[in-house]
Amino acid sequence: MASDTELNSAAAPAADSVGYVETQRMVFETPLELDSGHVLSYYEIVYETYGTLNAAHDNAILICHALSGDHHAAGIHRGARKAGWWDNCIGPGKPIDTNRFFVVCCNNLGGCAGSTGPTSTNPQTGKRYGPDFPICTVHDWVESQARLADRLGIETWAAIIGGSLGGMQALQWAVDYPHRLRNAIIIAAAPNLSTQNIAFNEVARHAIMSDAQFHDGRYYDHGVVPERGLMLARMLGHITYLSDDVLHSKFGRELRSGKLTFGYDVEFQIESYLRYQGQAFVDRFDANSYLLMTKALDYFDPAIEHNDDLRDALRETQARFLLMSFTSDWRFSSARSREMVRALQDLDKNVSYVDVDSAQGHDSFLLEIPHYHDCLRAFIARIQVGGQPA
Repeated sequence: MASDTELNSAAAPAADSVGYVETQRMVFETPLELDSGHVLSYYEIVYETYGTLNAAHDNAILICHALSGDHHAAGIHRGARKAGWWDNCIGPGKPIDTNRFFVVCCNNLGGCAGSTGPTSTNPQTGKRYGPDFPICTVHDWVESQARLADRLGIETWAAIIGGSLGGMQALQWAVDYPHRLRNAIIIAAAPNLSTQNIAFNEVARHAIMSDAQFHDGRYYDHGVVPERGLMLARMLGHITYLSDDVLHSKFGRELRSGKLTFGYDVEFQIESYLRYQGQAFVDRFDANSYLLMTKALDYFDPAIEHNDDLRDALRETQARFLLMSFTSDWRFSSARSREMVRALQDLDKNVSYVDVDSAQGHDSFLLEIPHYHDCLRAFIARIQVGGQPA
């Protein structure tokens, strides 16, 4: 319970916010067999909901988070200062309108925001899982989300929406459960990772695992955190999320002190910014979860079980699709979205595509860009709910 001081110092929800929100928790005791062959006999999923599930149970939207995201997508926790990571998009009158839709967002298994993952207690040992927590795939997440939907009384999602790794989950849902979603909105994503992206992830993982405080992933037992490695991993990742133009416009070659110091300490503003971002990430994210999430990204490839033919992987999908990309996103370029669009068009699927002009790079999907939000709003507004035909 937050104190009066904390509540008074916290940000108040805006008029178009979903308001104060609470984290919810669902316990599952039916074993979940993972792609790796490991079995989770017991696990928990934390999630948040916004809006109200209607009588027909046909107005539910699932939001899938990206690599470093979590279940807190909108609104404000009591005593907190920061709204959810997609608060600009979810709420009354916003593109994902909670006056019409019941919105669900959960923290993926293997995460570090409350769902069962490396920081959770292993019931077999009584200690934290650490590196013993099995790697999860996007397919595994979809299976766990389907079980959550069952518990919530949601047979079919009105839409599943995600950006980046979240978009990959939306695509996997369309492949694995074609009858359980009516619309799939895939933003700033790809049908699989490029070799370059796998390389970036490997460098990030190596930075973490080579940290002297990593202790083979058992740093909890030593009361330490591999701060340097995790910080470096985030700094590298953050560079790839932004475009060169936006970095130059924000920081240029500006010096912190106004002159060169001819040393190896922080001199340029961009160096200061990256170190700040890296340290902030260390304070909120777990290194073992970061390793797991990047591996899930690397492994994602729905076509691999269909002779590397994306069309065959998408052949049984039934959803209406919206794919969105951003012109300055070089991590998940517009060309990768067009690969999915072409495959869907070849199959005569119902697909719309928008390439949004943005200078903000991969992080554009998190931002309130007018054309982006207008397109989302227009597509979602056409979703029929309340027992009406889709």
